Amino acid sequence: MLCDGRFVESVSLVGHSTRVPVAIRRAGRLRSATDMKVLRTDDARFATIPDFEFAPRYVQIPSGDGGSLRMHYVDEGPRDAPVVVMLHGEPSWSYLYRKVIRAVVAGGLRAVAPDLVGFGRSDKPADGGEYTYQRHVEWMRAWFDALALRDVSLLCQDWGGLIGLRMVGEQPDRFDRVVAANTFLPSGDQRPGDAFFRWLELSQTVPEFPAGGIVGMGCARGLDEGQLAAYDAPFPDESYKAGARAFPRLVPVTPDDPASEPNRRAWIGLEGFEKPFLTVFGDRDPITRGADRVLQSRIPGARGRAHTTLQNAGHFLQEDAGEELGRIVSDFVHSTPSSATR
Repeated sequence: MLCDGRFVESVSLVGHSTRVPVAIRRAGRLRSATDMKVLRTDDARFATIPDFEFAPRYVQIPSGDGGSLRMHYVDEGPRDAPVVVMLHGEPSWSYLYRKVIRAVVAGGLRAVAPDLVGFGRSDKPADGGEYTYQRHVEWMRAWFDALALRDVSLLCQDWGGLIGLRMVGEQPDRFDRVVAANTFLPSGDQRPGDAFFRWLELSQTVPEFPAGGIVGMGCARGLDEGQLAAYDAPFPDESYKAGARAFPRLVPVTPDDPASEPNRRAWIGLEGFEKPFLTVFGDRDPITRGADRVLQSRIPGARGRAHTTLQNAGHFLQEDAGEELGRIVSDFVHSTPSSATR
């Protein structure tokens, strides 16, 4: 999650300032050591997850330090059907897409939803310094390669877009079409609002990082106790949350951020992306409001599309309007040409 106005405001009332310590911005730098400590959430914590019937699948990818990491993913629907890859963000996991997965599969498509490294059932490096923007992109590329995924329809939200849109800009041939939902690709050339910096400081200083509570605050319709517990399940204690705490400080907020120039180059690729591109945003998401118009104006494949604003849908629109989002994605795939027919 890039930031959540209501959540940040509620916490700021108990004394969090808006000034961001310099150490927070430096904490995400890549370590040179090769002794990565990796945590793995016990499967028992997922045994009673409600409304999530999908079988777990795993693949090993290079960790970037000479070792490997295990990534979890959901893979449902016909193996030979067009594939929709669904990338989540902060601090969620593939559970977020359960309603969308069902709707996409009902539309005759294959739905594949990974857990990013540090989230869900995927392995979790314990040191926050192991997480960088570049590494997240490389881990996701490795996952695509391990599953031999090409001609993909990408559905990306929150940090799923910061990673996924970067990949589209760098390797457009991997993708047939894109659906961007409550996300953007920042380069640090425009300063985020003060709410983001309050969220950044909170994420680094709050003693207990409340993953379920953060997701719940980002939903227009709220979550019940079982759903909140599902978002907390990947994190038995604070030692498992290094990736969740890392994401806010990895957002490029200055022009000289390590991710700024790679994202600028990715934007050059996006500005040449003529394949079908659709935006689906929630009307009650203060975090990414207006980003859909920027994507529509700068990406050629977005021109003339039936872009949608979902009503009564917050930042985590997969929770608020997952079935509708899934139907939109399914219709978009079926109504636009694939690489094989262009």
